[in-house]
Order: sequence, then C-alpha cells, then structure tokens
Amino acid sequence: MDFVMLIGVGLLTGVTTVLFGFGGGFVAVPVVVWVDAVLGADAMRVATATSALVMVVNAGFATAVTPRRVLLSLRGSGTLLLLLAVGASAGALATRLAPAALAHWAFVAYVALTIADLLLRPGFLRPNTQVGTTYDAPRPLPAVLGAPIGAVAAFLGVGGSVMTVPAMRRAGHAMHVATALANPLTLAIALPATVVSLYVAAVPTAAHTQVHLVGLIDLRAASALLLGALPVISVLRRRPPRIPDRIHAWAYIGLLLMVTVAMLLVV
Repeated sequence: MDFVMLIGVGLLTGVTTVLFGFGGGFVAVPVVVWVDAVLGADAMRVATATSALVMVVNAGFATAVTPRRVLLSLRGSGTLLLLLAVGASAGALATRLAPAALAHWAFVAYVALTIADLLLRPGFLRPNTQVGTTYDAPRPLPAVLGAPIGAVAAFLGVGGSVMTVPAMRRAGHAMHVATALANPLTLAIALPATVVSLYVAAVPTAAHTQVHLVGLIDLRAASALLLGALPVISVLRRRPPRIPDRIHAWAYIGLLLMVTVAMLLVV
C-alpha cells in the first residue's frame, strides 16, 4: 500500500517539478519521513537523502526537455553551478553529522520564513518592475550565493528551488521561466548530495526494520516516486499549462504552506 501511495505522490512531484521547479524535495521529504517513520529520528536523514536522488532524476529529465532558449538564461553561470555543488556536498555531510531533529525543525522554520518573506517583501507577488526594463533583461544570480544555497538546500533536502525561484523572480524573470531554470540549478545541488548520501554509512536503526537502505537512500521509496513523476514531467513539458503569472506565484506560496503543514503533522 505504501508503494502505491508513493507512486501517487510521485505524480504530484512530477507536477511540482514542471510548474514550480521543485524536483521532488519539498513533496518527497514529508512523505518519506512518514513512510519510514519506523526509523524514528533517523527518518529525516533518510528522507533528505532519498529526496536528493529523486531530484537528480526529476530535475535532470526536466532540464533535458526544457527549451534551449530558456536555458540560455543561465549562460555565464558556471561559477554559480560549481559553488552550488560545493555547498551541496558540505550540506549533505552536515545532515549525517547533525542531530536528526535539527534538520526536521530547520526545514519547517525555513519554509515558514520563506512564506513570510514572499508575502511581505515586494518583488515576488508584486514585482517592482516595468515593461521594457527588468523583464526584458533579467539579472543573473550572483555566484557568491551558490555555496550557501547549496549547503542549506542539501541539508534540508529541498533542492534549492525555494531559494532560487524567489531570487530569479526578483531578478526579473517571469514565474514560468524562474521555475524552469530552477531545475538545472537543483541538479547541480542534488547530484553531489546524492553521491555523498550513497557513500555514508546507513543509519543504525535500519538494521532492525524492514527499511532497506543504500547508504542513506531508501531506493524503494525513490523508485516509486520516480515511477509516478517521470511520465507526468514528459507530458507537461510537451504541453505546459498556461497559468497567469500572478496566479502561478500564489500557487507557489500555497504549495509551500501545504508542505509546512505536512511536516508539522509528521512530528
């Protein structure tokens, strides 16, 4: 039954990957925490690592089918991508060493603060731009942000989209472009985080449960999530829905709110 439920959640991660740039992290983490609750406090570590693997595949596939003209917006971002990867490696190691409860509550706190920031600070729902200026020539993300974004994203298992999408939105990108560009940035974060998670020792509690891990990754959960997500990504990338920009921005905030509630319920 859990496997079927995970496939259903995978369908949702496919939608969020295309529409919001979430490669699966925000949706996958609460669900894997719930499915692997038998691991106790270690469930959050496993959920974070499993989320990273799901994001590698989802974000990689979504990037591969994104129009080249959109991806050209990342020209000159090599240093940013490198620093995202370096930060992600450090964040993934920190997840293994830090108290398990810290990652859980840091996840909740960070998303809650992000929601407040998006609602209260101009630039996301109410972009302070003029036609013919900012939207025609969006600013690139500063490379210096790469390391901290990568570290926080990998530590929490969120892939970075919750940081990169608002930043790109305020830099002048429309929502459909900001969310599309979040996928290659997520890939830069999730790939090194997954490698680290595969090679660290499995949590001790897993030896006494039915949860079979490779490193810190629950491959059964990851497989089910991907089985649901990939067909949806393929369909939506070929026929993307047309969503008004402001409604798209509100939906992004609504999804963050739902995930925050879900994480509070799995405590």
